[in-house]
Amino acid sequence: MDQSRAPIMEALENFKDMRIVPFDVPGHKRGRGSPELTKFLGQQCMTVDVNSMKPLDNLCHPTSVIREAEELAADAFGAAHAFLMVGGTTSSVQAMILSVVKRGDEIILPRNVHRSVINALVLTGAIPVYVNPQMNDRLGISLGMSVADVKAAIEKHPSAKAVLVNNPTYYGICSNIREIVRLAHAAGMKVLADEAHGTHFYFGENMPVSAMAAGADLASVSMHKSGGSLTQSSFLLCGPSMNAEHVRQIINLTQTTSGSYLLMVSLDISRKNLALHGKEIFRKVVDLTTYAREEINALGDYYAYGSELINGDTVYDFDTTKLAVNTLDVGLAGIEVYDILRDFYDIQTEFGDLGNLLAYVSVGDRERDLERLVAALADIRRRYKRDKATLMRQEYISPQVVAGPQEAFYADKKAMPLEESVGRICAEFVMCYPPGIPILAPGERITRDILDYIRYAKEKNCMLLGTEDPEVNNLQVIRGVVSPE
Repeated sequence: MDQSRAPIMEALENFKDMRIVPFDVPGHKRGRGSPELTKFLGQQCMTVDVNSMKPLDNLCHPTSVIREAEELAADAFGAAHAFLMVGGTTSSVQAMILSVVKRGDEIILPRNVHRSVINALVLTGAIPVYVNPQMNDRLGISLGMSVADVKAAIEKHPSAKAVLVNNPTYYGICSNIREIVRLAHAAGMKVLADEAHGTHFYFGENMPVSAMAAGADLASVSMHKSGGSLTQSSFLLCGPSMNAEHVRQIINLTQTTSGSYLLMVSLDISRKNLALHGKEIFRKVVDLTTYAREEINALGDYYAYGSELINGDTVYDFDTTKLAVNTLDVGLAGIEVYDILRDFYDIQTEFGDLGNLLAYVSVGDRERDLERLVAALADIRRRYKRDKATLMRQEYISPQVVAGPQEAFYADKKAMPLEESVGRICAEFVMCYPPGIPILAPGERITRDILDYIRYAKEKNCMLLGTEDPEVNNLQVIRGVVSPE
């Protein structure tokens, strides 16, 4: 296919020339009704913030330009079909899961998944079979799924409908997705991949294998992360085993009927850019992260880790575009370095957890930006270094699952102070965001270790989300249920 085309952009360009008088939504009428917003975003943006109409197709049932954009995306990603998603990768992940499981079905997955995965289990009533990831104790991060652990889960739960894989994790860790696909398919199970952080796997050179190339059935790809499209725009990719029109029906259960053409055209243009120039773009990204990793490691105390972590199993491969830095030997939690960089150096990184910092390097970064980050980290080490003895390491605590997420979320529940909740069954989420991996999810036992983690995260000023109580002083628990440790 002609990857130099961008059908949605072309349709919008033609639409601007038509001089249509708008008696439809949106009500700002090409910006005239909201001059302050138009001044802030620009006339060009407001002119193409339009609604579905015949010349522009309809996201819910595309037959022309959006359908062409989907076909080009599928071709570029090596998929049988691709869907433009305007609800972020959260909606893509949820549609992916809703397409293969229903109430009571089992799905095998790592516990260090994004909240959107467990949200989908709340919606469907499916039952998670968790494969607890192993840990790298030095870094305090969870790794990929061991093939042996996945094999054991498949053998123990032969009626499970699917296996979900992170490809990669937020930290760049990749499981052996090819072998997991082989095992799952041999057992009659689908394979779903959360590739929120793996867009570049499809376009770069010498990258870890992409989900579609590995034979996965569905993959959710955050084009807005490493692909350059607008925030909240993503793709849902289908392999040849999936009924694409059934998947579209599932998407239409939850995705808006008023798809943003700003988001859709950004997907169209970004796909074109990566299809034509992806190798060159991601070669540059790898060069930048390699340079930064070497410079940061030369500073002392920081550890910017990379492909040396590969062990052939739980770290089957490593995404070298990820600039993840362990900060513990500086005596600072990752979230503390994150805050210092933003507040005193005007540098915004992707996230900091209890032991690590992630600087997201992608299509728009420059060498001088990396130099500024390295210099700031050197200055932070000089100014703020302290004893690390009191620092907590782990970003993940293995859960004790007592009830299914849907059952717990909709159970009769009550608020209970943190210090009184040990042994209770949680009925809501608790997570640090980013990355959005739950510390607690509905249906899991509240333990002292988890409460210590939550208190420590609050002390370190992590952004805790998911609870009804905005201060996270109370947790929603299932009323009347106590489960001793």
